[in-house]
Amino acid sequence: MASPLPTEELAQIAKSACETALGSVQKYEHASVTEWNTQIINTILQSLIEKTSTGEDKVPGYKYITNSTIIQHIGSPSESQASGRRGMHSAVGAYWNNEKDGTYSYKWEGAEKIGMDIVISITWIAL
Repeated sequence: MASPLPTEELAQIAKSACETALGSVQKYEHASVTEWNTQIINTILQSLIEKTSTGEDKVPGYKYITNSTIIQHIGSPSESQASGRRGMHSAVGAYWNNEKDGTYSYKWEGAEKIGMDIVISITWIAL
């Protein structure tokens, strides 16, 4: 599977987007989740488009789909480290060209200390 950027760079883009959106957050706030997800997704998409656009018209060679999932831990962040955490599994499947299209998943480890799990997926489809 060809990736538009090295996986290390995809990880850095996802990490940076999470840190930008949640860097000053102390705990899960349900009223803010939509804003956090929107900011994470838009930051990732802007970075991907900027880093992969070529030619005079500055158009990337891929279509991008980004998903951000924020899950609240049960109880406080310290309680969550024990047995009170929720289980979660996420998967994606697609029918596409395995040589040109692909997907990448990232879990932001910084969310643990504020009582959350944040999982990002980035999907690309070659034009």
